[in-house]
Amino acid sequence: MSVELLDGATIVNFLQDEEAFGVSVKNRFAHLDTDHDGLLSYAEMLKELQSLRVLETHFGIDVEPDPDELARVYKSLFIQYDHNLNGTIDLDEFKKETKQMMLAMADGLGFLPVQMVLEEDSILKKAVERESNKIAA
Repeated sequence: MSVELLDGATIVNFLQDEEAFGVSVKNRFAHLDTDHDGLLSYAEMLKELQSLRVLETHFGIDVEPDPDELARVYKSLFIQYDHNLNGTIDLDEFKKETKQMMLAMADGLGFLPVQMVLEEDSILKKAVERESNKIAA
């Protein structure tokens, strides 16, 4: 994990680079697809959903979440990805929903940068690295 500066423009610029975004999503999907069947089950996707750390902090301090509430949130997020409601997520569904969530995050962040803790192999980390490389060039 690392602490990075992130703003909405960094995310939008990354999403507009179809190749960079597509490769990042494909790599993340392959990492999550532990049985290599080309689909993500709820169990495979759960690890990714848990990395979002929804409802687990209060002003940056970890709190003990209600397990039932957290399970409902994770199930709801899985359903949001599973566009055809067949109980699995294919690469196309994963890419489309990841893009929508990242656009919503960019909209929420706006133009003022904020510090965020990012997982090293996360798609957001790839967006920050891409922007940093662009600035350095």
